[in-house]
Amino acid sequence: MDNCGGPSRRPFMRPLRSALQLAAACLLLLPGLARGHIMSMSSGQLDVEGSQVRYELRMPLYEIVHLEQPERSLLENFRLYDDGREVVARDGACKANADEGVYRCEATFDFPGPVERLEVECTFPAVTVPNHVHVLKAVRGDVVEQAVFDFSFSRAEIRFTPPTTSEQFFSQAAAGFVRVIVGPFQLLFLLALVLAGRSRKELCLLAAAFLLAESIAAIILVYEPWQPPPRFIEAAAALTVAYLAIEILILPEAGYRWLVAAGMGVFHGFYFGSFLRQSEMDSLSVLSGVVVAEAIVLVIFSYLATRLIEAVPKLQPIKTGAALLFLVGIFWFVSRVRG
Repeated sequence: MDNCGGPSRRPFMRPLRSALQLAAACLLLLPGLARGHIMSMSSGQLDVEGSQVRYELRMPLYEIVHLEQPERSLLENFRLYDDGREVVARDGACKANADEGVYRCEATFDFPGPVERLEVECTFPAVTVPNHVHVLKAVRGDVVEQAVFDFSFSRAEIRFTPPTTSEQFFSQAAAGFVRVIVGPFQLLFLLALVLAGRSRKELCLLAAAFLLAESIAAIILVYEPWQPPPRFIEAAAALTVAYLAIEILILPEAGYRWLVAAGMGVFHGFYFGSFLRQSEMDSLSVLSGVVVAEAIVLVIFSYLATRLIEAVPKLQPIKTGAALLFLVGIFWFVSRVRG
């Protein structure tokens, strides 16, 4: 009896667990959406002259409103090392610029000798929001190096040796690739596309519209001096996600979903446009990494959704996922309008 019961139960329980895990993951996104921002990003520059390093930080004011002592919190979460030994800043000061909406910090580090390489630790996501990204540029003479920090990558070694063309392309493409893989908002958009695709052909159309609109918006923002308000972008992006979920639930035969996908791509592209502007990286290199990462994620999500539909059709995984997506989108929109 046990032998008969065990195998028959197992094929059903595994997909059921997967569905429950998907629901839990979507609900766990809610606190992160309340605190995080699509465009949670800051920039910094290290100027190296001999044994002295000057650091300048530009942090959006809306990222630090919850900090009681922002100057101390930020400067304590940016450290420089020389052969594993921390170099303490000689001085440090911060000042808010309400006109620019920026909190600017400056600090000076004195190294024991001429700086040939820098070991940097940046843990800003610990004091701002979990998905915060810090883009750092290091300059020594004619050599410019870059590093990108987030919750998954908090340490980097900067060597002042000019990279080859191929090294520069792959390092910048990798930066774009990682921004997709570690971004909860990026993954949310891609999950919405998979749920909206009623066939493999339509999913390809949605993906193409999304990626094209995303790339165009990112490139335009790099060369356009206008910077859209992050709060508006996030509220509008949340509405596109919620609307797409509504279409899946009550308008299953609705056409022109690719227009909604393109709309999501525009808001997503603003994030990468801001990243490109602050990092001053090559648009083609970064967006190549972004497109490759998003294509891989779409294939993985599509495969998992197909397996789940085949295994437990009675659970209606697409409608269940769309309902959760609607909940997340509305919660995200309300939190941005009220925040």
